[in-house]
Amino acid sequence: MSFFITIEGPDGSGKSTQARLLADHLKDKGYDVLFTREPGGTEIGDQIRRVIMSLDNKRMSPQAEFLLFSASRAQLVREVIQPKLAAGGVVVCDRFYDSSLAYQGYGHQLDLDQLRSVTEFVTGSLVPDLTLLLDLPSEVGLNRRREAGLWNRLDDYDLAFHERVRAGYLRLAEAESQRWVVIDAARSKTEIQSKMQEAVLPRLGAKSG
Repeated sequence: MSFFITIEGPDGSGKSTQARLLADHLKDKGYDVLFTREPGGTEIGDQIRRVIMSLDNKRMSPQAEFLLFSASRAQLVREVIQPKLAAGGVVVCDRFYDSSLAYQGYGHQLDLDQLRSVTEFVTGSLVPDLTLLLDLPSEVGLNRRREAGLWNRLDDYDLAFHERVRAGYLRLAEAESQRWVVIDAARSKTEIQSKMQEAVLPRLGAKSG
């Protein structure tokens, strides 16, 4: 049974670490799992990621930012995600199109309908089966990023931007409550992972074969 799980959250929420832990747990349970990330996940996507994240590119417009994310996403869907799902596997993806709706839509306040239209073309209308949102106050997440020495161009936006992103995520989750599960990312790493597994495993069901 193919199943597509995406992990979303503001910067500093621990999302990337938790996504990898979840993928490893599912592999240990016997599922055929592929872990990937956005932007990146392919050779082309990784090149685009370097452009997006570089602090040298602070002049990048919100429109260019969205289109670069979308280009990376288009390659990832066709080169990595679709083939794995077509083969009946489970895909765990660290970010997907909801990041663009939150960051470029709510954060930069670009037109959401336009973003959704482009996204539908880019993804071939692919929608995750389950999206886990690791929710955390913006200031807490940004402080974590600074302390870890992981600062990038998106982190460098002002606090008001990041607060709009967080609010946007919560609106997206509320609008599609069947697809989203919101998890408090201020909990311990162990508690967060436990909540993620509790959300995923019943939906996957018993492994067949």
